[in-house]
Amino acid sequence: MTKIAFVGTGFVADYYMTTLANYPGLTVAGVWDHDAHRLAQFCRFHNVPAYGSLEECLGEAETAIIVNLTTPESHFELNCAALNASKHVYCEKPLGMTFEEAREVVELAEAKGLTVCGAPANGLSDAQKLVAGLIADGRIGKPRLAYAEMEDGPVFKDNWAEWASRSGAKWPGLHEFEVGCTLEHAGYGLSWLVSLFGAVEEGQAFSALTFPDKGAGTAGIDMAPDFAVGCLSFRSGVTARLTCGLAAPRDRSLTIVGDEGTIVVRDLWDDRSPVHLSRFDGKRPLLQRLAGRFERSRGQVLPLRLVHGRPVAYPAPAKAGKLPAFPSQIDFARGIAVMAEAMAAGQMPFFSGKRALHLTELALAMSQGVGPFKPRSGF
Repeated sequence: MTKIAFVGTGFVADYYMTTLANYPGLTVAGVWDHDAHRLAQFCRFHNVPAYGSLEECLGEAETAIIVNLTTPESHFELNCAALNASKHVYCEKPLGMTFEEAREVVELAEAKGLTVCGAPANGLSDAQKLVAGLIADGRIGKPRLAYAEMEDGPVFKDNWAEWASRSGAKWPGLHEFEVGCTLEHAGYGLSWLVSLFGAVEEGQAFSALTFPDKGAGTAGIDMAPDFAVGCLSFRSGVTARLTCGLAAPRDRSLTIVGDEGTIVVRDLWDDRSPVHLSRFDGKRPLLQRLAGRFERSRGQVLPLRLVHGRPVAYPAPAKAGKLPAFPSQIDFARGIAVMAEAMAAGQMPFFSGKRALHLTELALAMSQGVGPFKPRSGF
């Protein structure tokens, strides 16, 4: 049994509590939040104990892992405080607001013989394992090119001020507009790309604030970029393009093109997303052939989009477990569980240390639109 403590009981904390039920080896020793009302609301809903202070939380002797669910600009300070209190850390993205901060966190963990891991956990999903297996088996030959989309739709046009988590925490829309959707969401694409193709050798990053007016209640707020794109060259030879935004129609797909075919993942936020495979030497599915004939005969594109290729069956049925409701069907607690299992076995968790630093550096580069860059981190 591994005891963990949550710091931060905002919107995302409910996702962690929902999926924590999938891991009986993890138990919540307690939670803390500087907002007393939100803390009481969360503890009442989930029936977990609250700490009286952050110092009490970090001083809990039996707690092994601090789960940092605070706002991004608080991550660095809390990560360092937890490590200095001899606690392992699982941190929501990013590790810090600058590369230097993130590197300091990783170096502090190494110096103290502790582990620091970074979210998100969708890079540990069943869908990722399925795709990794298809690539390893040579089903599309050598991967050459990848297109990853992390578009969340025109969020600011929606009724976002009324969104709330299961325990009643409001979705922090104003804060996301300030910090930027790239720091919040690019990691969902980067975790997949890095887990499949390794470290990035060089890249190009661009970002822009395309909708400075986000509607009622946002006047006077210093807005961060709401669109970013990164073109990434991986050491393994793969080239990838990742887009991230909150204005274009929702699209969280991944397309991988190899020498012999393609793989399409329909939704990177779905733990068991449909995965489609096509080979250049294979016959297209009947519906796709009929659609192609119709378009050629009519001379126009159909008002629908068919996913390229045939669906690939998962090797085993889905395990009974809990996931958040659509559209965030990610097993958020899996990252903590994998971290605890690896530490118990004397191993380094996959998204820890230098790999976590690498993901943070890539997300920061995209958010800041730095132009050409060569990562200073690597693994």
